[in-house]
Amino acid sequence: MIRTLSFSALALAASLGAAQAQTEIQWWHAMGGELGTKLEEIVAGYNASQSDYKVVPTYKGSYTETMTAAIAAFRAGEQPAVVQVFEVGTGTMMAAEGAVYPVYQLMEDMGEDFDQSAFLPAVVGYYTDTDGNMLSMPFNSSTPILYYNKDVFEKAGLDPNTAPKTWGELEDFSNKIMESGAANCGFTTGWISWVQLENLSAWHNQPIGTLENGFGGLGTELTVNGPVQAKHWENLAKWQQDGLFQYGGPGGGADSAPKFYAQECAMYMNSSASRAGVVANAQDFEVGYGMLPYYDDVDGAPQNSIIGGATLWVLQGHPEEEYKGVADFFTYLSSAEVQADWHQFSGYLPITQAAYDLGREQGYYEANPGTDIGIQQITLNAPTENSKGLRFGNYVQIRNVIDEEFQRLLSGEVDAQGALDSLVERGNALIRDFEAANG
Repeated sequence: MIRTLSFSALALAASLGAAQAQTEIQWWHAMGGELGTKLEEIVAGYNASQSDYKVVPTYKGSYTETMTAAIAAFRAGEQPAVVQVFEVGTGTMMAAEGAVYPVYQLMEDMGEDFDQSAFLPAVVGYYTDTDGNMLSMPFNSSTPILYYNKDVFEKAGLDPNTAPKTWGELEDFSNKIMESGAANCGFTTGWISWVQLENLSAWHNQPIGTLENGFGGLGTELTVNGPVQAKHWENLAKWQQDGLFQYGGPGGGADSAPKFYAQECAMYMNSSASRAGVVANAQDFEVGYGMLPYYDDVDGAPQNSIIGGATLWVLQGHPEEEYKGVADFFTYLSSAEVQADWHQFSGYLPITQAAYDLGREQGYYEANPGTDIGIQQITLNAPTENSKGLRFGNYVQIRNVIDEEFQRLLSGEVDAQGALDSLVERGNALIRDFEAANG
């Protein structure tokens, strides 16, 4: 009995020693709810796949809260090894000299087999420097698409299997829907900033700002007050007045999804990653999917949409052993199997061609129509200087300005050109503040 106890104690001590020998890697993220549960499942899969490293995921709140917490922690010398940062925080992270360990450099230094060409160009292009080097690891990338109520279309005498391709068709469809009494409004949208200005510009190959939308340096300026953007905002204001369009609120537009779910509005534009929520809430009608509408009198349209979502940034100040673990984890995270599973669960885009190909081999897209709309849209054409994304300092604050100016437009305080001119002026002042602080 004594010998058995001694052996058990030795075994326990050995196992504790092995556990302590594991290198812990802290990952701060902004994924709550079902997405957070899935993220923890992915991490658990990685931790179980090897015994050298243990990734510890910690939910830190919204994207803004997570980035703010990471910056504060870095100043206090208590930063995590990895932090999830949303796409509009890219400029801020890039300017934080000495804080970031670029992913391409990390993977090279740690001897990981890493091929940037394996990633979808429209995804990776957003997070590369001017030399084409990847600065952060794509994880959850999305792009806005059109959702529509097939039942309402049918009631209005429209083909339920055909989404509107142009804004002219969308206006026509909306009129027919309302005149028939099939629904009270034609369409609503989440994210005025992301969908109805940033993506609108890229989709029509119009510049969002100078110096390649900010990719070329801190001296950039906004240019979203051009004729295409002004025409679109003028139309949105007119359609709101006529009842064809219903505004869903600032930021992500919290009131837009409920309008669609309640069948008040027949069409809804938001993230491809909204699909899980749409499917879960649209129990009483069949959902159709389409690409974003475009103006057919604009040369070069449609071009390609741009992404939202977030990437994983590696922070400096940790021992090499932790970085070896981060690199190993990133290899696991970007594998076709993990990415295909994450994409199919969440509605986020597959970040690699291999993950997309695996989904096709599995018959996923055939069995789930509309799930590849976002992929088709961002890969429709090779990204141009106008359509590869945006990179401006203080852009989180600029998005607030976009919402404020759009609300001024809807209230009749200014016209579309006036709202966009004011947005550019106020936004450029914020960019100059950022340049002065980081130049």
